[in-house]
Amino acid sequence: MTRSPLAAALLAALVTATPALAQSNTLRQDIDFAREKVYPALVNIAVVVKQFGGGRSQRGLGAGSGVIVSPAGHVLTNFHVAGHTTRITCTLPSGERLRAEVLAHDPLTDLSVLKLDLGARSSTTPLPFATLGKSADLRVGDYVLAMGNPMGLSSSLTLGVVANTARVFTNFAGTEMEEMDLGEGEVTGLFTRWLQHDALILPGNSGGPLVNLRGEVVGINELGGGGMGFAIPSDLASKILNQVLTLGEVRRGWLGFSVVPLSHEEKLTGALVSSVIPGSPAAEAGLEPGDVLSMINTGEVSVRFLEQVPALYQQVAELVPGQDVELLVERRGPEGWSKHTLKTKVTQMEPFLGDQVEAAGGVTVREITGPMALVRRYPDTKGVLITGMRPGKSFEEAKPPIQSSDVILKVGKHAIDGIASFKAALKAHAGQEAVVTYRRGQELLMTVVDLEEDEPKQQGGELRKAWLGVKTQVLTTPLAEALGLKGIKGFRVTQVLPTTEAEKAGLKAGDVITAVDGEPLEAYRLRDARELKVAIEDLPIGEDVALTIVPAGTTTKKDVQVKLQESPATATDVKVAHNDYFEVAVRELTFMDRVRYQWSPEQAGVLVTEATNGSWAQVAGLRVNDLLVEVNGVELKTAADFEAAMETIEKERPEVVRMFVRRRHRTQFVFIEPEWEEPAPTTPTSGE
Repeated sequence: MTRSPLAAALLAALVTATPALAQSNTLRQDIDFAREKVYPALVNIAVVVKQFGGGRSQRGLGAGSGVIVSPAGHVLTNFHVAGHTTRITCTLPSGERLRAEVLAHDPLTDLSVLKLDLGARSSTTPLPFATLGKSADLRVGDYVLAMGNPMGLSSSLTLGVVANTARVFTNFAGTEMEEMDLGEGEVTGLFTRWLQHDALILPGNSGGPLVNLRGEVVGINELGGGGMGFAIPSDLASKILNQVLTLGEVRRGWLGFSVVPLSHEEKLTGALVSSVIPGSPAAEAGLEPGDVLSMINTGEVSVRFLEQVPALYQQVAELVPGQDVELLVERRGPEGWSKHTLKTKVTQMEPFLGDQVEAAGGVTVREITGPMALVRRYPDTKGVLITGMRPGKSFEEAKPPIQSSDVILKVGKHAIDGIASFKAALKAHAGQEAVVTYRRGQELLMTVVDLEEDEPKQQGGELRKAWLGVKTQVLTTPLAEALGLKGIKGFRVTQVLPTTEAEKAGLKAGDVITAVDGEPLEAYRLRDARELKVAIEDLPIGEDVALTIVPAGTTTKKDVQVKLQESPATATDVKVAHNDYFEVAVRELTFMDRVRYQWSPEQAGVLVTEATNGSWAQVAGLRVNDLLVEVNGVELKTAADFEAAMETIEKERPEVVRMFVRRRHRTQFVFIEPEWEEPAPTTPTSGE
């Protein structure tokens, strides 16, 4: 059969496209398979973060991703997602929400291991979980899927290829590794050779799984940008997970040296020792900068490129703390290279940052670790490091002043060797002045801190005076002429406040007041705005005053009798209340509050005047100027009602504090979920 040229061309194109189409269908099937294996085990992580600033602990909200990696509910995510948190909630793609607890953090790899609270599950279906694959099997060009929750949104999936299987970050010259700073000097990446890929990664994807087309988790995504994504290899994550499940923590051996590649030495194997930490096991063994380390016990060392450095550090980390170790080194001398066997004992690697707490006197302090003391050149780890001071509180007002980054060594005669002894010393000097000894750089300084309890703030306002109950503006000369009132001076009423004697007397917006008790008002300039107020305040409260007015829309004057009221209470006159735990302050309503927000005289509630940044209340969404109407079903009418309700809450310690508020023209529920430091006291039942 003879075909036309067009038909022949179409047939040829179809034959050519068939392999590509088949390949496309295969990729589609592989993606579907991998998605079904891992996507159900993806979790959207919402956290309440505990931070420190201004001498106090603060809370904030955060979000990230994670993946369930065991039927028991173990979750892998990033430390920068789950670290420094007080609450973690995981939401599965199915919509199921579960609380999670931290089993261990490991900042050095930016990994955290969580455990879901399966006892709270309402679902009877088995918990989905993903399998950890071998990242060492990945090749450049392999397809991978990045799963996570970008920008805090619901679960998503993107496709990319592996660009590099052993990425390390270096300086511009390529001579030194650069680690990623997690804040306050804590770094990550010492043991990591990242998987680089181009699957889209956005904020919120952190901690989510990188998945191969066999449906295995081959990495934990950590960061991305500029079309590049970086993931922690699953082989490294598996080691961390196994240690946590076996030991309950991450333990690493430490010798105290660092290396660079041998690229500028004639030696072909080994690693060039670049530094040795004083007092470390390596220093005690006699290791020196310039040595070429060729063997650790029976394990050979080979570092010719920066990409090989993390593997050496991991080799040291896998040594068991307390075990004996031999280092085979070559050392250059006047007569050439000589071999030496150095012996020492492995110690356990310390974390860089110590615990941080808020203490009495409006100060936050941090425990000093060995690595921190080394970096900051402290002589030892004694004392506590000041990280912040609260304005107006005891430590901030010390004389002479203390500064952040000072190290407190003594309070009175109490020597400070850590947080526990610092808190005990403050308690021993409560209500007193204390001499505080501290170190700043190499100086040893002293100051006096007054640890007396804060004096309660005194309330008060101006004396009450006669009040008319209207708002006015000066009847300026141009305005008078425009209204056809040329030559008239006084005040134009702009608002008659509701329920006032002025409203009862019939005053209206637009009326012009020209005289008070027969005394003409001479106001015609903006600077005369106080004349009417002064004239009224000089009169007795409760008596009638004769106002001469020009009613709105007319030019004829008439007299109106208005009974003078006492000026309403202001914000400084009404009672206030403050709750320290939730860091919320409220005050009772004033007459002008009701006018401003158009609330009826019957409207109950107290006005929120403070919801401290980082407090439980602020994190939950309570705002300044919210009208707090109810707390856990208790109606609030006075500051005393608020104090009683919050006292009950702190005693009973419910999981959720339910607040009902008015916010301008709308009502709103605010749910606060505090983390109580201790369990609530129980009330014994009969027979106990």
